[in-house]
Amino acid sequence: MSESSPVSSYALLRNPRLNKGSAFSEAERRAHGLEGLLPPVPSTLPLQVARIHAELGNLDNDLQKYLLLSDLQARNETLFYAVLMSDPAAFMPLVYTPTVGEACQKFDHIFRAARGVYLPITARGRLRELLRNWPVRDVRFIVVTDGERILGLGDLGVGGMGIPIGKLALYTACAGVPPEYCLPVTLDVGTNNHDLLEDPLYLGLRQSRVRGEDYMAFIDEFVDAVQELYPKCCIQWEDFANINAVPILERYRDRVCTYNDDIQGTAAVALAGIYGALRISGQKLASQRFLFLGGGSAATGIAELISQAMALEGLDIAAARGRNALFDVNGLMVTSRTDLAAFQKPFALDHEPVSTFLDAIRSLRPTGIIGVSTVPKLFNQPVIEAMAEINEMPIIFPYSNPTSRSECTAEEAYRWSGGRAIFASGSPFKPVEIAGRILVPGQGNNVYIFPAMGMAVYATQATRVTEEMFIVAAKAVAEQVTEKNLATGLIYPPQSQIYAASLHVAGRVAEYIFDRNLARVERPGDIAGLIRSSVYRPAYPA
Repeated sequence: MSESSPVSSYALLRNPRLNKGSAFSEAERRAHGLEGLLPPVPSTLPLQVARIHAELGNLDNDLQKYLLLSDLQARNETLFYAVLMSDPAAFMPLVYTPTVGEACQKFDHIFRAARGVYLPITARGRLRELLRNWPVRDVRFIVVTDGERILGLGDLGVGGMGIPIGKLALYTACAGVPPEYCLPVTLDVGTNNHDLLEDPLYLGLRQSRVRGEDYMAFIDEFVDAVQELYPKCCIQWEDFANINAVPILERYRDRVCTYNDDIQGTAAVALAGIYGALRISGQKLASQRFLFLGGGSAATGIAELISQAMALEGLDIAAARGRNALFDVNGLMVTSRTDLAAFQKPFALDHEPVSTFLDAIRSLRPTGIIGVSTVPKLFNQPVIEAMAEINEMPIIFPYSNPTSRSECTAEEAYRWSGGRAIFASGSPFKPVEIAGRILVPGQGNNVYIFPAMGMAVYATQATRVTEEMFIVAAKAVAEQVTEKNLATGLIYPPQSQIYAASLHVAGRVAEYIFDRNLARVERPGDIAGLIRSSVYRPAYPA
């Protein structure tokens, strides 16, 4: 920017990493040929943030707010993150769930500026070339989706790009991961969504999804390209269908720095909620029994992490897995069933078939039920009442997203249990008054886990993400819940404190990374200090 010209000056205002908008000082305007291209009186970053808050306040539609923020991210990245970090809890529902679900569904109809990298399967053999078109050479985080299982909404094709973009925004807003190291990627292998294929505005490949060996060869090429171009990069897999999510994680987890947030992040936040719930009930983890509504990768991921945590408390791993039962559309998962996938079989019970969820509760007598079915209202009144009959304080976790897919609402769980349920959900619900007592529902949002995991990996330059790191993260989340929080039924740290909570979790995970010799940097005397010194703070360069 040392030489100014009308072209370079105008381009400066169109570069989201360098643009300050109205905050360019008078001296900067003269130096870079910006005089006359902006209103004459310079502003400040705090005033710009206030202006965006006011603009958002004039909108009564969350999708419109999402679009305003997306446009802001495309033109002034510093201001975008200053706005998000001014109140992360308020902006999480706008840049991520539940609003991002609607944005993904309407992606092709509201598309504005391109962001991230799209890798179509028609470009097989050229993925390194396409990735090299990204202007940043040191990428540390890629969140990638193939768009097949977006939240609970199904196959949205390239419209799933809203998920990687939103996730990475929260990496920064909630844990301070520098945004310049983050890259959202969508793998376009086609779509089986007939409505998208018939929509003239659809922006993805107009073909059915590629499966089998060709699909895995495409994934292999992508991972190899990332390793070659960005050797310090961590790959987060997001919203892949079960048939691909589990094999991909198993294929790469011990070879590269990678994890699947739907499987491991969801598991960690669920385990954190259980640790919080046990602080209320006063019980031990190893004495719990959980029944899952849903048998996909999220359910088995949570069940396995709970089992591993139980094993750390001395329970045999097979016995621990036997305390985590799965129920899907075909009933309780038992050993006599012939339709179970390999990843489900460790949780199959030696039990007679059970065809209804209510009967499974009566037979197994779980202390908690966890919903990851993406089918709304299945935790109905008889289900909640049955849980309340066999438990003084039943654990009720309807985790399916978005809100429209939740297995029950907070009010339903509290009222049908007589105010005794320990509740957390995947999407936010408002506080509920029961018999004069205000109960605050927790949101088992992965945002307590993945931004902190990202910061820990970034600060330590970790070579791997291990299963036990998620148990460490879950404990670190739960230990921040105060007695005052627990008294209201809240089992997660308040989301208003998500930034501080994330840095605490990142510090605990970083300590584990150093303990296991998984770091590429030397262990400092002050790990918390390393985390603090690594965070991004939105500010314009002088």
